[in-house]
Amino acid sequence: MTIPAKHQSAYVERLTPRTLFERADALLELMKECRICPRECGARRLEGRYGVCHATDQVFISGAAPHFGEEPVLVGRHGSGTIFFSSCNLKCLFCQNYDISHLRSGQPITTGELAALMLSLQAMGCHNINLVTPTHFTAQIVQALARATERGLHIPIVYNCGGYESVETLALLDGIVDIYMPDIKYSDNRMAKKWSGVSDYWDVVRLAVKEMHRQVGDLRTDGWGIARRGLLVRHLVLPTTLPVRKRCSSLLRDSFRLRHTSTLWISIIRPSKPGICRRSTVGYVWTSTIALLGTHGRWVCIAALVMNKPAFGVNIHHQH
Repeated sequence: MTIPAKHQSAYVERLTPRTLFERADALLELMKECRICPRECGARRLEGRYGVCHATDQVFISGAAPHFGEEPVLVGRHGSGTIFFSSCNLKCLFCQNYDISHLRSGQPITTGELAALMLSLQAMGCHNINLVTPTHFTAQIVQALARATERGLHIPIVYNCGGYESVETLALLDGIVDIYMPDIKYSDNRMAKKWSGVSDYWDVVRLAVKEMHRQVGDLRTDGWGIARRGLLVRHLVLPTTLPVRKRCSSLLRDSFRLRHTSTLWISIIRPSKPGICRRSTVGYVWTSTIALLGTHGRWVCIAALVMNKPAFGVNIHHQH
């Protein structure tokens, strides 16, 4: 489905800066005894205490720039305006940004500076603001967004996360986020515990992705093929059994009631950590993709990657 290129982002159309500040205040409340993410660690982050994510209320970022390595519908001609946040609420052993997420590489930034950075990326021509690993800094991001909106920010907001999200937090982002891009890393809690340090990932991600889809619906692009609003799922190909992969397919198909005319955009990614996913062949990723997509509804696989490099064509349609 296409929408007009001049379509306003959700936070511009539906919300005022005042409302954004109010949402930020509500999110800050969740940080007093932190339950901003499903870990609900209870850390007093506003008092400078560290949560399980190894973050206080001080925002750290490792970098920001137009990014041309993301999914094609985000990159376009001028790139995705990517902001990498330090730390993470997951502990993935295969993380390709290990130094950022685990070792907290980065520099402190105020919400005013973050707002200016968003505006700078927009001025460079970026098609969106792509928030990478934003979960633990959601409140401060919304504060910055409110400031940036007052100064003319209008491009879509991409919430690029690991899928381990609190529905309570997501509800406060309704009308703010234009494009949700969650991972679905696992459909087996034992695998999640082993490789990401959480024992309830599958239980959490099922509810989170449903809430994301409720808010933004199917992914829609403009006349130039640039994503403007909707859900884009990343699925990680791990050495799992066929039933495990099919559980992901069932979640996506059944949750969104995919029909002949429905489209779900999905990006298939293989982790790059040696020893965790030993089979790196294109064929393995291909068969895993077919196992995930199945034959129900219409699916568009926009990127299939092996070791984070293109593995095969970007437009794969399965339609009954």
